[in-house]
Amino acid sequence: MGFGARVRNVVLMSTTGATADRDPLAALGALPGVADSVESVRKAVDRVYGHRIMRRRSNEITSEAALRGARGSAALSGADWALEEVRRRTDFSGDGEARTVGAALRLTAEAGQLLSIWRQSPLRVLARLHLVAAADDADVVGRPRQPGEPVHEPLVERPLPGAGEVSARLEGLAELIIAGGSAPALVTAAVVHGELLALRPFVSHNGLVARAAERIVLVGSGLDPKSVCPAEVGHAELGLDAYLTAFDGYLSGTAEGMAAWIAHCGKAVGLGARESTAVCEALQRGAA
Repeated sequence: MGFGARVRNVVLMSTTGATADRDPLAALGALPGVADSVESVRKAVDRVYGHRIMRRRSNEITSEAALRGARGSAALSGADWALEEVRRRTDFSGDGEARTVGAALRLTAEAGQLLSIWRQSPLRVLARLHLVAAADDADVVGRPRQPGEPVHEPLVERPLPGAGEVSARLEGLAELIIAGGSAPALVTAAVVHGELLALRPFVSHNGLVARAAERIVLVGSGLDPKSVCPAEVGHAELGLDAYLTAFDGYLSGTAEGMAAWIAHCGKAVGLGARESTAVCEALQRGAA
């Protein structure tokens, strides 16, 4: 089943279907509890942007959020380093954990350069993200996996769609992004994140790419234009077990499961916003 049809099926279980036919992602916003998550995220983001430090030192907050977001994303991919270790290190070419942290840092830096391309060519952006993350695997980077190729994503041990299904669902996802619509940014970001994690379209680094794509949606939508509310921080704080449990809800394809996944992503954004608010407070006190 193509991705667009899958989303429509979920929506049709909980709506009349009229909105779903026109804008399936927007209709997901009508699922129970999703509107509350969207509102909670908006309030959390507004608190950060309303802080007096943001008016004078927003570039510092953006840089710190990028560092903390990369650390959080790497932690969910098995490299749970202390923030100060990530800040201190300059060489990330060593063992597997070091390479994962380095990939997360590169992705965070690259995401901001791809905002203008995302809405026109999301598949091109995803290819670029994988190229940046897995630069040392020259023969398989920047393209979806082919039949028979293994996938290295050890912390996401869920059924793996075949290469043909991956291609069809990526195209469906791209069509929905290019078409645009009125879906709240949180809903679109959660669906992009969940679908990429479900497909694991590349041979490696899929979790890192999925979370970077979530960041691109949140920033590019205008919800978090300065990229100071890193959802990756929140995902890491909530923990891998909660992350995978919520992801199982997405995989279930039910209205309840989708709503639970969107709510989980909303909590993650809210925690990322809280992290940056704390950074603002520390800067205001002269402690950071």
